[in-house]
Parts: sequence; structure tokens; C-alpha cells
Amino acid sequence: MFKRRRHVTVIAEGLNIAGNVSAEGLVEVHGEIEGELNCTALHVSDKGRILGKIVSQDVVVNGTVDGPIHGVDVRLESKARVTGDVHHESFAIEKGAFFDGRSKQKSMHAKEKSGQASTKQNTVRPLQNGSGPKARAEATAA
Repeated sequence: MFKRRRHVTVIAEGLNIAGNVSAEGLVEVHGEIEGELNCTALHVSDKGRILGKIVSQDVVVNGTVDGPIHGVDVRLESKARVTGDVHHESFAIEKGAFFDGRSKQKSMHAKEKSGQASTKQNTVRPLQNGSGPKARAEATAA
């Protein structure tokens, strides 16, 4: 009878949080967080700002992040300003985004599951995203 609602936590514009944040489901950041953020999915709006480590499955940044990002799918949109390393399985960067850090691709290969982690060197290559003149870049293993 009742549909289960997806958990959404909104950090509103003008709200500043100092400390670690942990939430289930999607977190939308329009304000500021200074501390570690752990969640299932994250969207940092163009006015949002995070100063600290991010751990999330899906990460979309269109605002400012100063700290490392640990995610499976990470996308930096055109207004993103990210300073810090990005640990990911897939990584896309839209035209206009600023990224100052290292891209570290992680994969789920059998040898890594057994505890032997490998380090891959990543390069960034432009891709057409099919929406006109905008282009994005995706990190790929070399």
C-alpha cells in the first residue's frame, strides 16, 4: 500500500555543519560541511561546499570539495572545483570543471580481492557526451 521512500538528506544553503556526517541514502549539499561525510549517494550543488573526506557509492559534484573522494562512480560537473585525490571505479569530468589531485582507479579483480592491491596509472581522455558541444573527460587505465 505504501511505497518505501528513498532516504534523502538535504543540507540547505546557509547551513554550516562542523563535524562528521553519516547518512543512509542520498545527501544533497547546498550548504557547507567541514568534516568527513559518509553516505550512499551524494550530490554537491553549485553552492555546496565540503571540506573533508567523502565516502560514497555515487558522487556528483557541481560545487566545491577540498579533500579526498572515495566512490564507485564519481562525476565532476561543469561548475565543480575539487582539490584532492579521487579514488573511483569510474570517473567523469565535464568541460569547465576544475580538478587538482590524483585519480586512482580501483577495480574488483580477483587478485585485489585476495589482498594484493594493484596501482594503475590513469590518463584523462575527452569523450563526447551526446548533448551538443559539451564534452567530458573520463579517467581510464593506461
